[in-house]
Amino acid sequence: MTMSDSAPGQGSAPAAAPGETRNARFAHPGSQFYAVLVSLLAAFYLISNIAATKQMDFGGWVVDGGVFLFPLTYLLGGIISEVYGFTAALRAVLVGFAVMVIGAVVFGLVTASPALGDSHNQEAFEVLFGWDGVYVRILAASLIGFVLGQMMNSIIIVKIKQRFGESNLWARIMSSTVFGQTVDTFVFGLLAFTAFPLFLNALPGVDLFVMMSWTEFGSYFVFGVIYKCLVEWLLLPVTYAVVRTLKRREPTYG
Repeated sequence: MTMSDSAPGQGSAPAAAPGETRNARFAHPGSQFYAVLVSLLAAFYLISNIAATKQMDFGGWVVDGGVFLFPLTYLLGGIISEVYGFTAALRAVLVGFAVMVIGAVVFGLVTASPALGDSHNQEAFEVLFGWDGVYVRILAASLIGFVLGQMMNSIIIVKIKQRFGESNLWARIMSSTVFGQTVDTFVFGLLAFTAFPLFLNALPGVDLFVMMSWTEFGSYFVFGVIYKCLVEWLLLPVTYAVVRTLKRREPTYG
């Protein structure tokens, strides 16, 4: 598959010679476009984590509720890395991290606050968002997986761009997605759903339990990576359009 990257403001560059490191171009992350991308990434991440408290079965394939929106966080992370560079991508990931932590604190405060009368929804709310419920485990697993996966995603994009220049954006996006999503899905599923972190039950006040068997985890991991990479592949034309537009409209690019 070959897709041209010769849009105005983007430029097409030949591959660097062996041993040569090409000076990659990036825009300054001080524009309204960068702010919008960071806001979307943080919002998608927060929504995906809330949705991930539910596991689902699609014809024998085990997934969580984040499957619908979470892949787009990697699309956004890839776009930010390509246009604005690694430091800007790291900043965006940290914003998403902070939003998730703030959300968890607020959910915890709401859960701990007295309900009106004999509210029958209090127990269900505590299961999902209480600090002693499933949500805290999923939150911790998600934060670790998200940071590791997004950093892998960004590093690969930036390093390949520095090595080969502006050409073959599709190769940067897809290779970074495969590695990033593999790390994220594995770490998140392992910590959030399996028996692996049960050794933490030795700590005071910790009561973890198995939410997936190892067979279910294998299904979750394989299907999750394939699905998320497929979403990135199908949305590749959208990624190209957004990247070209940003590179053309960002005055500091190049």
